[in-house]
Amino acid sequence: MHLPVLSLLLSSVGLASAQYTVYQPQQQVIFGGNTNSSIQGLTTASAAYDPTLLQAPTPPDPPVPTNQFVQLYSGGMDDLSMPLSGAFFGFSIEMSIATRVLGKNSSLLQVPFLNLMANIKERVGWVQVRVGGNTQESAELVQSLPNGITLAKDLSSAFNPTGTPPLAYTPDLLYLMGNISSLTNTRWYLGVPFFNNTPYSLGIVQQGQQILGDNLIAFQAGNEPDLYAQPPRTHRPPGYGPFDYMGDIGMLVGQVANNSLIPKKNNLFVVPSISATVWTPEEVWNTGIVGTYSSSLYGLAVERYLSNNCAARYGIGTAINPQDVFPSYLTHNSSVNLVSSYVNSSQFAMASNKPMLMFETNTASCSGFPGISDSFGAALWSLDWAFMMAFRNFSTALFHVGGQNAYYNPFTPPPTNQSAFRQWTIGPVYYSALVMAEALGPSNASRVLDITQNLLTPIYVIYENGTPTKLAFFNFVTDPSGANDYTATFAVGGGSTGLPGATPSTVKVKYLSAPSVSVKGNFSWGGQTFGNNFESDGRLRGAPVIQTVNCNTQANTCQVKVPAPSFALVFLSDVALMAVSSATLTFPTTVVTRTRNTVYIDPSLLANSNGDYGFQNKKGRTSLSSDARPLRQASSGSFAHACIVAVLFQFLTYLPW
Repeated sequence: MHLPVLSLLLSSVGLASAQYTVYQPQQQVIFGGNTNSSIQGLTTASAAYDPTLLQAPTPPDPPVPTNQFVQLYSGGMDDLSMPLSGAFFGFSIEMSIATRVLGKNSSLLQVPFLNLMANIKERVGWVQVRVGGNTQESAELVQSLPNGITLAKDLSSAFNPTGTPPLAYTPDLLYLMGNISSLTNTRWYLGVPFFNNTPYSLGIVQQGQQILGDNLIAFQAGNEPDLYAQPPRTHRPPGYGPFDYMGDIGMLVGQVANNSLIPKKNNLFVVPSISATVWTPEEVWNTGIVGTYSSSLYGLAVERYLSNNCAARYGIGTAINPQDVFPSYLTHNSSVNLVSSYVNSSQFAMASNKPMLMFETNTASCSGFPGISDSFGAALWSLDWAFMMAFRNFSTALFHVGGQNAYYNPFTPPPTNQSAFRQWTIGPVYYSALVMAEALGPSNASRVLDITQNLLTPIYVIYENGTPTKLAFFNFVTDPSGANDYTATFAVGGGSTGLPGATPSTVKVKYLSAPSVSVKGNFSWGGQTFGNNFESDGRLRGAPVIQTVNCNTQANTCQVKVPAPSFALVFLSDVALMAVSSATLTFPTTVVTRTRNTVYIDPSLLANSNGDYGFQNKKGRTSLSSDARPLRQASSGSFAHACIVAVLFQFLTYLPW
């Protein structure tokens, strides 16, 4: 069935205002490569589903301190971070997999991706996503592609040791992103193709602004330019350095200024997005690039991974045994050491009135490590890394999504062209994103302070407008005996300080938990989960579990237990909890290929609905056993009817997609 026919169907039932529908997309078109539509055949072959399990590190001897005391003060504490947005933790999606993750085209959007973004939007108001990476650097914006496809990659002409394929894509990719924005308030970073500067290809700068409007944050100007001249790359001459990069930025700014088709806007570009492998950030700042092009720059960016798995994946460098380095992910020193390279830069960024961005990060470059990047340990590590970047005045941290061949994905669509529900795989990093959103909340006033006392049990406090609102307690240790559980005792004023007590009488606690740092899948955040591989539609499952802890009002102290392993987020007021506890907007779909595990509508409702009215207080569901919200509340705007009108279900269930 072709899209024009679908549009006719929509109009025939009174849906002329519907602009797009949602659909589990088929495999994107690939030139020069083969596709495989069998989940079973790819489960062991694809890194995203690698079954490797590592041994959790041995518990420390002696155990971690079983009692740790935290004293907080009303009015603030020294060394708090700058105020932060709750959308701090975002995602970096490799451009070559955009139509697998976002949707087939602007008319057919990925339902699970909408749900994943809506989860965060409902907590903090918006989400930030970058579409780019290595594959943006030679991507070509064209007006059309064969058979009306949105994106194509030429695997036969792949370059670099990582096999980066040249891309061609149409403006429909930008419309696809715009449609996602209208539903989930997602805002985007894009990248200028930077390999060829004579001249730069600026179609994305023109059409990106025209199509995305205010949903476009900025354009990345060069992805890891410090590696452009490093063998085996040949994108710039030998000796290419920071001053040469500054010259390239000057050419970009000049070409944009002289292009009459491009809307004129300040603060368009993100620079320099270096990898910290060859150049230091200070070497770039010392060129004067920020002062010279300040009006053209949105923000200052770097990219950083804790380690790399390049030897195993691409034969580059020295092989690393994941079991050997697993303990390095389970200590606070990991994040402290990583961020130390950027403390000067974040201060420089604030002085320059520019945000500091971690534009691409994750557990390890070259797709991560099996057994680490997809483990519960990675959820704890990425959460500690995010808190540390927030504490050191980064404004944004984008965690990378790399497709079927990556171990570290926050989320992975199934490697098939099937359109069934609950087949996405949600990785540990997405849990971290959800937790971080709740920790910072929607106020845009959250300030973070690291008050860690033991490297295996990091602790942070979050202040808003001078008031402590949340505490974050980590336990990196795996110990089922309970010997490494600890009790965190805290007070706000009062206690031993002699100050008037401001400790609440009760607090609420949510736990991120799993039996071991080495386990994969089915983690629990506040009693809810996204399940195991191939089990998610992007919505949390299960009833929320929020513990109430009664405090000692005479001593003005509270005590919270932190099991080994786990993370505990303590809400110091009901207001702080309610700010991130609104019901999440989720999205059903009317485009299906099965009669099971699809949208179900009671036939009696169809008989009396007249195709529209009568849906109030009625419920549909996306599987035979799950509950759903009232249909008219399940979506909004011009998108609503395209998602929910059940009349289409009778037509579309049996169509040969």
